[in-house]
Amino acid sequence: MFKPKYTLTDSIVAMLTSIAEVKSVIEHARILPKNELKLRRQALVRSVHNSTAIEGNQLNAYEVEALVGKKKIDAPDRDIFEVQNYLNALKYIEKIVQEKRIITEKILLKIHKLVTHKTLPKEQSGHYRKSPVYVVRRRLGMPTEVIYTGPDAEKVPTLCENLISWISKSEEEINPVIVAGIVHQEIAAIHPFADGNGRTARAMATLILYKRRYDFRKLFALEDYYNRDRQDYYKAINIGKTYSERKVDFTLWLEYFTLGFKEEIDDVKNKISLLSSRKVSGDVDSQIYLADDQMKLLDFIDKMGRIKVSDVVDVLGCPKRTAQFHLQRLKKIGTIKQVGKGPSSAYMLK
Repeated sequence: MFKPKYTLTDSIVAMLTSIAEVKSVIEHARILPKNELKLRRQALVRSVHNSTAIEGNQLNAYEVEALVGKKKIDAPDRDIFEVQNYLNALKYIEKIVQEKRIITEKILLKIHKLVTHKTLPKEQSGHYRKSPVYVVRRRLGMPTEVIYTGPDAEKVPTLCENLISWISKSEEEINPVIVAGIVHQEIAAIHPFADGNGRTARAMATLILYKRRYDFRKLFALEDYYNRDRQDYYKAINIGKTYSERKVDFTLWLEYFTLGFKEEIDDVKNKISLLSSRKVSGDVDSQIYLADDQMKLLDFIDKMGRIKVSDVVDVLGCPKRTAQFHLQRLKKIGTIKQVGKGPSSAYMLK
């Protein structure tokens, strides 16, 4: 059974308190939908770019943004696949949250399969490793140094099952930020896969935060903090040379994790404060607040380019009449525009 050891130090408690306070500010901030969509898109690009860059991906933020916008770029196939894969993993996470599904081992494996599509052999993508794994440090002119040895391959399924079981049991008792941090570190420690462990760990942490209503309107990218100083990230997450050493105490990692979370969320709050404090002219009160369902539709249009009534029915799981109401509401307040007529009509961002 997995029983993580950690101490809620004064530093960690202070960070959690601050995060909770900022969470309330962000959730209740008045911000125009078009500005919120822009911030979400920026957060998505930063998340994908930084999470893949940590693992050595060479694409820059502009190239990642182009791929998010479904544009073609001239770059190595593997780099493109890694970015597209992480995007697909994040889309899958949103689907899991929307469907209110319980986190299972199957979901963990699915996330890994998405993350490593076309970059690992099929027998390894979405499957636990069958051989030993080592984390090594390579420096120019120096011999390769093994800095971490993962647990034996035959132990991996049981370790992952225990972790998934603990996630379920932790829901009512432990702060979501602590759970996300522990899951992130534990997956990195188990190193359950031949490759893609870091991206899978970060994606799983994001899933936990989203599911437990710590999504902060999907405006944050914690990976940005990790990539800002990779050495600090590696130093914080590598707290032992073997699995048995590394899992003894999560406290130091959680201090790093909660500090990074606080800094990223503070940055989100500052961006929102600048936007929400700007004076706007005209009758825009009706544009300020949109229902969650309507924001989901704007997200869909932002990613897909357009939306039809049938898409709304699928996205929201609502009757056709309700779908038409949502679209007409968004059209009336000037957020979207209609293109085409009759059965072929669709809606785009205005």
